[in-house]
Amino acid sequence: MSYSCALTGHRELPEDFDKDRLYDALEEEILNGCDEFFCGMAFGFDLTALDCLVKLREKYPLRLVACVPYREQDSKYSPENKLLYARLLEACDEKVMVRENKCRGCFHIRDRYMVDRADKVFAYCTKDVGGTVYTVSYAKKRGIEVRRFA
Repeated sequence: MSYSCALTGHRELPEDFDKDRLYDALEEEILNGCDEFFCGMAFGFDLTALDCLVKLREKYPLRLVACVPYREQDSKYSPENKLLYARLLEACDEKVMVRENKCRGCFHIRDRYMVDRADKVFAYCTKDVGGTVYTVSYAKKRGIEVRRFA
């Protein structure tokens, strides 16, 4: 049985964040039937997970959906991170622009968009505040399964 996952996680990752372990956890989801991932395209966990999934797509048929909160999301990224963002955005099968311009609440709108379309949420949530907590809470209220990666 195939299913879809929404990715959510913190923008700041600890220095000892294990990308190989993340790759393995995402591969486990794929082997369990996940064949579609929704990514919010934020720097940090989102782009790290998407980078893993682009590599995993070399082995598995995956559909990757970029859920961009507003057109200029990457405007304050460093030049290096802008290149990463552009490369990963291009690798996605579908690009959804949730709002044309930045607006109050556009990140929460993006998060709800992803959760509302996913069967499961794959979350890196180690803090008690922020958008990731909001997304996990919203998923639980909607009865969506949440897998925590830590």
